[in-house]
Amino acid sequence: MKHWQETGQIVERLVRLARDGRRGALATVTRIVGSAYRRPGAKLLIEEGGAVHGGVSGGCLEEDVRQTGLRVLESGLTRLRHYATGDDEDTVWGLGLGCNGEVDVVIQAIGPDSSAAWTQVGGLLQGDAPFALAYPLEEGARGTVTVVGESGRRAGHADAAIETAAHEALRARRPGWTRAGERTVFVEVLTPPPRLLVCGAGDDARPLSALAAAAGFRVAVADHRPAYLTAERFPDARTLLPIRPTDEAALPADRETFAVVMTHSLERDTEWVRRLLATEAPYVGMLGPRARTDGILEKLGAVGSARVFGPVGLDLGADGPEQVAISIVAELLSVWSGRELRHLRSREAAVHAER
Repeated sequence: MKHWQETGQIVERLVRLARDGRRGALATVTRIVGSAYRRPGAKLLIEEGGAVHGGVSGGCLEEDVRQTGLRVLESGLTRLRHYATGDDEDTVWGLGLGCNGEVDVVIQAIGPDSSAAWTQVGGLLQGDAPFALAYPLEEGARGTVTVVGESGRRAGHADAAIETAAHEALRARRPGWTRAGERTVFVEVLTPPPRLLVCGAGDDARPLSALAAAAGFRVAVADHRPAYLTAERFPDARTLLPIRPTDEAALPADRETFAVVMTHSLERDTEWVRRLLATEAPYVGMLGPRARTDGILEKLGAVGSARVFGPVGLDLGADGPEQVAISIVAELLSVWSGRELRHLRSREAAVHAER
């Protein structure tokens, strides 16, 4: 889910470098086996001065990737790196990590002459449609990318076999290594992350908005009070909606929208829940004690609704707005990913194994 947001931040920086006549080396995770901190598609941008943005691991691989990226900037040629993070002291540049996983990374140079496709990617990341990026995995080649939307190629390297492979991966929502004629390519499928609609712009909504945005949600905050609903109070929110629950204004509440109702007004909470239950939103969280939630649902004739999570959040023993926000976002991630709530130490499979 974070790849959409992180890719946007890195692409924005990459395009800015190109406008200034500068280059960057873009490292992208293309495959993992066993335990790994990041999934395929995670990115690290290396600038000519050595500054980095993003990440391809939990910090254990970044320095080697950075050094490789600097060499890529000198040569202009793509490098493929394979890391086996086992116990062998010589496996990963002299560091025994003991993580028992394998990570493949492609690192390519991107400059002013090859940035047009990434400018297009930046525009697509502002929209709501999925798309795919295809990278040929060719050691020593010039870095290229093919950008494919649901209607076909949008930008980048024109190769019919790569375009077909990318379109098939996009249609199946199945990223990974694949064959495109005689070439091996990595296809990254980027799908818009879910929205979080926060109904209420009180002080306790601020950490929820910030934490949910940091986790990758596209956050919208709705409130009719202009003094509360400001960009200064909610700098991480993508959208501010100056509306009441009874207004007829359009509401972002489809199957990809999660909602949390927290106006601290019984009347307004009731109206927000009424409106949200009339949409396709799969998750309606309600702040407040169980008796209050039950009373609202009874009034609305919605007792037992599986979409209502009230009291909202996981039972973490949270105290205060920040901890409550953590418990809510943790529950949102669990529901979105379809994961059973449990400690990671009880999970036998790798954390990022296919569900």
